[in-house]
Amino acid sequence: MDNIQLKDKKFELYISEEEIKEAISKVAEHIREDVKGTDPLFVGILNGAFMFTAELMRQLNDYYELTFARYSSYRGTNSTGIVNEIMPVQAEIKGRTLILLEDIIDTGFTMKQVMSKLRAEGAGDVKLATMLFKPESLKCDLKPDYIGIQIPADFIVGYGLDYDGLGRAYKNIYKIVAV
Repeated sequence: MDNIQLKDKKFELYISEEEIKEAISKVAEHIREDVKGTDPLFVGILNGAFMFTAELMRQLNDYYELTFARYSSYRGTNSTGIVNEIMPVQAEIKGRTLILLEDIIDTGFTMKQVMSKLRAEGAGDVKLATMLFKPESLKCDLKPDYIGIQIPADFIVGYGLDYDGLGRAYKNIYKIVAV
């Protein structure tokens, strides 16, 4: 599918499933080297990162512990600037290295707040892996440790990313078409 429509918005094909999987494979290699001989806790950030998390863990293919957490700061195509914790990390974090798995980093505010919170709760170290990174949109001091694909500030859907809850299940990533 080259074009899709979700509600009142049109989107065009932007990143293919093959490109996504290749980028995730490179992230997995980097993480594997960094965590060799340690016992990190991987934390998939719901809802958006479920596909990235599944593919990354499949690529890592090892005994690692995985859990999930959920935070929200978006309504429609815009960030509200307020981070709501919907589901906290469901595992012991004290003294452990956590690797947060996020679908996309744009303003960076959500993950900066989440990482600070987890450090305050006793995590030994908190690292950030993101499938997509929008450096032009970054509005705080946040540098992901692992980046799959760097992209411009377009609004996108697919491969876990949504527009008002729709479009997460597409295997490719689509960007909004300017009207």
